This record gives sequence, structure tokens and C-alpha cells, in this order.
Amino acid sequence: MNAHEPSGLEKYTWTEADFSLMGWHDAKVHAISVGENEDGQFPPGRLLLDLDYIVRWVDPVLPSPYFSFWIAPATLVFETWDIEGELEPAVNLLEIADLHRLDSPDHLPYLLWHIDGQNFDLRIRATGYTQYFRREPQHVSHQHLTMAQRGGLSFAEVSFA
Repeated sequence: MNAHEPSGLEKYTWTEADFSLMGWHDAKVHAISVGENEDGQFPPGRLLLDLDYIVRWVDPVLPSPYFSFWIAPATLVFETWDIEGELEPAVNLLEIADLHRLDSPDHLPYLLWHIDGQNFDLRIRATGYTQYFRREPQHVSHQHLTMAQRGGLSFAEVSFA
């Protein structure tokens, strides 16, 4: 049985072990946080993204030609050794086009994660990630949630159930 049967969400917390099952295309990024790992553990850095994750695209119901979407607010967390990237003038919303997992380009044992986005590009050296679904998915007609639907901005690292 799925964690949220109507949307097909299988569980509330996902990791790099689930990478082949996940897709971030068109996920809207509401906020980005970069900081230190507070407990002094390694790796030393953290990257957190507050995003609207599209759990499932729903085919149009005739006569409408438009898709609808099951979307949940989520926190995507990377424990990082290195972060580099670009942020272009953000006239439009930040959306993820794709998230790539690449082999290490050198002798270090950490993978390179590439977040290719609309108006931004990030490359992260990390062993993996954790994504927390903070609320149940909602069925909506647009590819993102309103602030009221998502409960505002959050970097909470706790799943809804």
C-alpha cells in the first residue's frame, strides 16, 4: 500500500537509494539555504531546497486539454563537501529542469550532483540526499502550490507521517 494512495506516493522520506524512481522536472524552488553542519560532523556543509515536488502528472480529463498534478511541499537536503553554481537574474520562478547524479570526476569518493534549473545551476559534492515530504500531496491544476496550500516557506526536515 502507498503512503498516500490517491497520489501514488509510496513513502514520506526518500534518499539517493530512490534516485531512479524520482524526477524533479518542473519542481518549483521556493527557497534555498546554504550553511554549515551545526553538529561538527562531516561533511561540513549543507544545502537545503524548499520545493514543490510533483508526485504525479495526471492526464487531461476531456473536454479539458490540460494536465493536473499531485504536488507536495518537500525539503531536499544534501550534506555537502562543496557547492558551486550560478544564479541568474530571477525574473521568473526557479524551477528544476533535472537533477543528475554523476560519477566523481577525481579521486574523492563523493558523487557530483547537478541541479539544472531555470535561472540557476548548482553542482554539489555529496554522498547523497534526503527528501522529506512535509505535507500530503494535493491535487491541483497548476505545477506549483500557493503559499497557503504549502504552509509557507520551510526547511523542516520532517515528513508528514
